Amino acid sequence: MVSVAIAQFAPGEDKSSNIAELRKLAIVATHRGAQVVVAPEYSMFTAKRLDDRYRAAAEPLDGKFVNDVQSIARETGAVIVAGVAESQPDDAHIYNTVVAVGADGILAAYRKIHLYDAFGFHESEIVSPGPITDPVVFEAGGATFGIQTCYDLRFPEITRRLAIAGADVVLIPAQWIPGPLKEDHWTTLIRARAIENTVFVCAADQAPPLGAGHSMIVDPMGITLSSLGEQVGTSVAEISPDRVAEVRLKNPSLSHRRINMYKPE
Repeated sequence: MVSVAIAQFAPGEDKSSNIAELRKLAIVATHRGAQVVVAPEYSMFTAKRLDDRYRAAAEPLDGKFVNDVQSIARETGAVIVAGVAESQPDDAHIYNTVVAVGADGILAAYRKIHLYDAFGFHESEIVSPGPITDPVVFEAGGATFGIQTCYDLRFPEITRRLAIAGADVVLIPAQWIPGPLKEDHWTTLIRARAIENTVFVCAADQAPPLGAGHSMIVDPMGITLSSLGEQVGTSVAEISPDRVAEVRLKNPSLSHRRINMYKPE
């Protein structure tokens, strides 16, 4: 059994303020028993438009922001998962990266594969897509966690790969842009990814105005264990690999998949 917290806030252009808010929420969450704290996409830096400000703010993964996240992990004893704007040497583009950081350093780093070139936005103008690698997973508290980011939620194969790789829990930091029906898409897709893969899903969104909020933790049967509306704050739920195993005895759909459907005979 491992306790996981979603930490919802509204990052801005002041990186020092963002890390201070993340620290405050992580302390609250760990006082409630959280061992893993999941913060939003672009926790490091968020502006109203995705433009050159992101390039200027970007840092390498051994830069100050990630080092500050590691300090929070040391202080709280929790694994901190947060989105950063990662600089690329000799490249004008950045990576949209999520890091899982423990007291001893980075446990995992995932560079967003699917860029948000939709609903009038063009993330690819600033961001390079992450390379196609093995699914990014890490271990904490006896559970296996997988990482994906925001727009990846609309691509069910991303979550399926993580489930096949052994993830009990899928973490989804996001800046889910508000708009007509967007909140409904967000909550529906989170529950769908949990149900179809029989995994826990912990989705941490940015709070309004630049995110839709509604961060939530959903169990493998699609039950919402914990949720936040539009407010800044944290919420904690217990995650158990035993629950995943229990659900898969009732609903073995993951093991029933027909692999040969997806390739020629």
